[in-house]
Amino acid sequence: VILEREWISCYHCSPLTNPIPVVTVQTSPFDDQRPGTNGLRRKTAVFEGKKNYLQNYIQSVLSSIDLRDRQGCTMVVGSDGRYFSRAATEIIVQMAAANGIGRLVIGHNGLLSTPAVSCIIRKIKAIGGIILTASHNPGGLGGDFGVKFNVANGGPSPDTVMEKIAQVSRTLEEYAICPDLRIDLARLGRHDFDLENKFKPFRVEIVDSVELYLNLLRTIFDFSSIKSLLTGPEQLKIRIDAMNGVMGLYVRRIMCDELGAPANAAVNCVPMEDFGGRPPEPNLTYAAPLVDAMKGGDIGFGAAFDADGDRYMILGENGFFVNPSDSLAVMAANLSCIPYFRQLGLKGFARSMATSTALDRVAKALKVALYETPTGWRFFGNLMDSGRCSLCGEESFGTSSDHIREKDGLWSVLVWLSIMAARKQGVDEIVKDHWAKLGRNYFCRFDYEGVDPRAAFYMMRDLEGVITDKAFPSQKFAVGNTVYSVERADNFEYVDPVDGTVVRNQGLRIVFTDASRLVFRLSGSGGGAGATVRIYAESLERDPERQTRETQAVLGPLIAIALKISDIHERTGRRSPTVIT
Repeated sequence: VILEREWISCYHCSPLTNPIPVVTVQTSPFDDQRPGTNGLRRKTAVFEGKKNYLQNYIQSVLSSIDLRDRQGCTMVVGSDGRYFSRAATEIIVQMAAANGIGRLVIGHNGLLSTPAVSCIIRKIKAIGGIILTASHNPGGLGGDFGVKFNVANGGPSPDTVMEKIAQVSRTLEEYAICPDLRIDLARLGRHDFDLENKFKPFRVEIVDSVELYLNLLRTIFDFSSIKSLLTGPEQLKIRIDAMNGVMGLYVRRIMCDELGAPANAAVNCVPMEDFGGRPPEPNLTYAAPLVDAMKGGDIGFGAAFDADGDRYMILGENGFFVNPSDSLAVMAANLSCIPYFRQLGLKGFARSMATSTALDRVAKALKVALYETPTGWRFFGNLMDSGRCSLCGEESFGTSSDHIREKDGLWSVLVWLSIMAARKQGVDEIVKDHWAKLGRNYFCRFDYEGVDPRAAFYMMRDLEGVITDKAFPSQKFAVGNTVYSVERADNFEYVDPVDGTVVRNQGLRIVFTDASRLVFRLSGSGGGAGATVRIYAESLERDPERQTRETQAVLGPLIAIALKISDIHERTGRRSPTVIT
């Protein structure tokens, strides 16, 4: 593969007369290394403090790749900059060398956003990539750490790969490493090493963290149109909060240097190991400084990103909040504003089951297919690889298209700016116009974090028994003056339309005759400290006169039903949710 010229700024070759030894280290398996929806996440102290914990997992990942495919292959490595990332990257380099990987491509200073990793994997046809991130989870010494393995299409590992990693981890007795191999992550360019084994030479390339991803974005958007919006006579004032994660690099380079936004429009752009002491989660709670800045009315567009750049939040003038499900639907309805979609057309849309059905009505209006998948970005990969899907998203602030195989926060922001440039409207006008045409889906999510896993399991088991009883579809629930009649209820099951794979037990859902919904789901993306139970409530309002009410007031009756039939407070010992979004 010929690398782009700007990647190579220096060359280094270790002395051929001093080959680096490969060492085999004896170890014992851990019983908690099956990756979840977003890889393996644990408290940082587990990865850093438990002897061989990280090494065992990296060996499990590497061993899950067939030796014939692994020898001489290329892998990508990046991190969101959280605490322990540099030390972990050095270990990955040492173990990749010892396990026959031929080349590692690593972001400058070890930093790459998750969308950039996906982009680079696809661009250079790597066998996969390792991303050191725990997404929106807190960083720092007392925070969380994560290791995520993306496969050759640039997307997260499918279930088959995760199961293979888990199988290896349960029986692992040794790992291979080159402990004397050292790499300077700050030194751009190519570094070759001679090893004391049959796998040689071993090459590490430290590359610009932004350039390839930026080049991809240039092929998707009309940058001149966006730049005119941000710098022209009717200049849109924006504020972008990188939340001290890896996205600071991309915001500065793309939004400011490339698209002309003033430097003071980009805040918290210095990556920090603890993300400045706050969780790098783009929501109304943790991005409160951005919300407060927007409430003054001087700024017309605001956005925030999580640590690794795959999630985002959109705000309009006066702090107008765009629910992520609405954001997905609005994007879908306006993709004709983007050159990429004008050229390629629309193949279909996809959303996770828990995401609101707002996207479904856009798909119906545009006469394109709509796919409902389990939670987890990997389920979108098959649809995109088979040419069935152009746009997909989840309610947890994740949206993207088939340009890569990951959620992409900055891409989503550029879609919004493209829509604003084309329609010459503000965020709130665009959203309210959308509601008036297709209806508003009032939507919220309650998270109960750190719940006793046994209590959560039995609560979900008993609730499933209630809603799958034959008599349940005839049930009516009266809350005040509102009556909800059950239309159907089930435990969501997904049959992949591409390969026929069946995935069961993906969440309990209750659909009412007025299109309202309740969804209950156990999350698989926590840091290992208990279970997380999520409750989703959704209600469709078609009357424009009733589309600006307070979300919690509208959904109050549905939430009351959810609390009653699940008995969640009594079953978990909680009085209220940890987070409401």
